[in-house]
Amino acid sequence: MSRYLATTCLMVGMTALSGCAKEIPIVEVSGECADVFQGQVCTWARMRGDSVVDVGATVALASIENAPKDAQMPWPPVPSAVLAVPAAAQQQTGLTHLTMYWEAMGHPPGPYLTPHFDFHFYTASPAERLAMDCADVSKPATLAEGYVLPDQDLPPDMAKMIGVSTLIGICVPQMGMHSLPAAEFGSTGLFRGTMVIGYYGGKAIFVEPMITKAMLMEKAAFDLPIPSIPGMSGNYPHAFHADYDAEKQVYRFVFGGSGA
Repeated sequence: MSRYLATTCLMVGMTALSGCAKEIPIVEVSGECADVFQGQVCTWARMRGDSVVDVGATVALASIENAPKDAQMPWPPVPSAVLAVPAAAQQQTGLTHLTMYWEAMGHPPGPYLTPHFDFHFYTASPAERLAMDCADVSKPATLAEGYVLPDQDLPPDMAKMIGVSTLIGICVPQMGMHSLPAAEFGSTGLFRGTMVIGYYGGKAIFVEPMITKAMLMEKAAFDLPIPSIPGMSGNYPHAFHADYDAEKQVYRFVFGGSGA
């Protein structure tokens, strides 16, 4: 009887512990914030204990609405914000920091010549990103399925302004190369939102939700697929969802899936 009671208590104890593990609350950990065009952009991660549930950024609608219509593009482009991902999430997701850019007139190639925002989520460190001068023109051996990494000839006026006639792999200093969905790249229409994959030195270094201002002004939820990315280091996220909070007037960009 004493042996039976001991076994029963052990099983009850194990069940209780299992229940407690399932009830660990999800806590949101703040990253960094910056004021962008009269609104705030912040990074965050949601954690259950030491495990990452998801990671992302909050973008105020004011930052979208108040983006200047006639912003000039210096070379290399200057980010509107550079924000670290919470340290607690960096190792598990591989994501280190976010850079946000406003492209008031868009940029080549053709489908992207419309006002839009670039949200680069890097697996490279900030120091590594800043050292990217596009002198290294090596490309990865294998791209994500359905993606291309083309060289882009620039319009004469732009080429004269920046002193470069062709961007190898659409490489931008302090950003990296930009790989795009092949079907979209070859389209004659304008894009709305897409997931760009970034490279430098032959390595995958960022995932980038690139989203038009017009799409964001619709104040509606949407998803952008993230392909399997050969050679990307870290346990990077595999899904992206944007949710709009009408009460707070903010977007929440959420990276989750099997990587986070």
